[in-house]
Amino acid sequence: MTIAIGCDHAGPVYKKKILDILEEQNITVIDKGTHTGDSVDYPDFAHPVAQLVDRGEADLGILICGSGNGVAMTANKYSKVRAALCWTTEIAALARQHNNANVITIPARFTSEWQATEIVKTFLSSEFEGGRHGRRVDKISC
Repeated sequence: MTIAIGCDHAGPVYKKKILDILEEQNITVIDKGTHTGDSVDYPDFAHPVAQLVDRGEADLGILICGSGNGVAMTANKYSKVRAALCWTTEIAALARQHNNANVITIPARFTSEWQATEIVKTFLSSEFEGGRHGRRVDKISC
């Protein structure tokens, strides 16, 4: 499995914690930055992650910004990306199970580092249920 990850200035500490978890699971990671708390523009990091998922070069994506909204809006511009804003493990599980989300966005200013890592673990361990959900997911793209 290959996961693309990126964040803006609100997320480098969270991203480091998540990278540690992914490394423990021997998951291949493509880190698109940023690496410092210096102010940056979130689309500059969300686009590269979404492009990798959209082209099939990454199986899943993880994006982190202050609210999680900016990176979600950016990622969802790509036709093969289904980015879900998740701030609880329950939402992360449902995003995969019911919506077949392939990118998770995490709001760093509204979750703790521990919550963010648990959200990622749940997202990665959940599977799409298909069935009636598949019919609905098929209707998402324009």
